[in-house]
Amino acid sequence: MMRFLLFLLLGAAAQLALAQAPKLELPKLEVSVNRADHEGQHMYEVDATGTVAAPLPKVWRILTGYERMAEFVPDMESCKVLSRNGNEVIIEQFGVARFLFMSKTIHLIVRAIEQPMSSIDISLISGDMKHYESHWELIPVPETGGTKIVYKGRLMPNFYVPGILGSKMIRGDIERMMSAVLARLDRKDAPRVEAIPQP
Repeated sequence: MMRFLLFLLLGAAAQLALAQAPKLELPKLEVSVNRADHEGQHMYEVDATGTVAAPLPKVWRILTGYERMAEFVPDMESCKVLSRNGNEVIIEQFGVARFLFMSKTIHLIVRAIEQPMSSIDISLISGDMKHYESHWELIPVPETGGTKIVYKGRLMPNFYVPGILGSKMIRGDIERMMSAVLARLDRKDAPRVEAIPQP
């Protein structure tokens, strides 16, 4: 239900696997979601870790390609960069949060602070959340040439989410979404086909 909220920093597609690289067995995705009380309100704390075979520069290029994020993040309708000033990026997003038989349109404006090839920190400026913050860390894996991706987030919806059931639903949703994103990062795009000259 909170699908697009986890991936405020994901961007577009690029070729992410080397054609000659051997197939690697990647570590299993790890996700945890905890419900905590903050100033009398319920907040969800999310941790997710996964590894891709794609090298760090390619992963960075995709994760900071904000405006193409809607191409592969389910329930993300649009993502637009409003401004960029040095390593600070202001981003506007529209998406849909789904819960059981209901859906809710979500509009967010967030601030991304980039530390090139290392980390991205996201904070909420305004929109349909009481609280949202996240930290993405990218760690090169020298043994494989791949990249470890570590995500930590804290979010507080401004709409009702059931307690224990809510945590389980959010975790399941995050696992599905993170798996899809890691697969996207590691996807080998189809080779370009050159046009055949016409006589």
